[in-house]
Amino acid sequence: MPVLPIRIMGDPVLHAPAEPVAEITDEIRQLVADMYDTMDAAPGVGLAAPQVGVGLRIYVYTYQDDDGQPWRGEIINPELWMRPLEPGAPDPDDESEGCLSFPGERFPLRRSDEVLVTGTDLSGSPVEIRVDGWRARIMQHEFDHLDGILYIDRLDDSDWKTTQKIAKKRGWGRPGNAWTPGVDELDA
Repeated sequence: MPVLPIRIMGDPVLHAPAEPVAEITDEIRQLVADMYDTMDAAPGVGLAAPQVGVGLRIYVYTYQDDDGQPWRGEIINPELWMRPLEPGAPDPDDESEGCLSFPGERFPLRRSDEVLVTGTDLSGSPVEIRVDGWRARIMQHEFDHLDGILYIDRLDDSDWKTTQKIAKKRGWGRPGNAWTPGVDELDA
């Protein structure tokens, strides 16, 4: 299956709310399969359809817990509920994240420690995921993509300014910029 190009921060599809999936078709199933391949090739722990240029409310995720147990799936038309954030600044050692659409960088970001996500899978069956910790961070990060929000949009002013300097230096602020995992090398 093909590895899809991942859009970089300046692409308009990353900054617009995605549309709901009306029907699970063979094209949607192929898109999800290609998203898994792209996420694995990157490598990443999640990938939303807007990141590969498709403005639909779909994301895939994968993670291995401390015991090496796999956790992998897709969510179509997700809804997200989260526990309120703990006040305070994020811990740079424990609360930093990165993004395939802003590759090679990590910044501290406070996220809710517990979420509930509902939606459907590729078979149209209901999905309900209640997770905490790193898995909750993945769910929030990917859900943000479906609302046109990059994690760098949520950073404090100092880190946000740093991201803008990095983007300008690397030429990432222009529409159409993308990279293909395993094919293109980035100056990250």
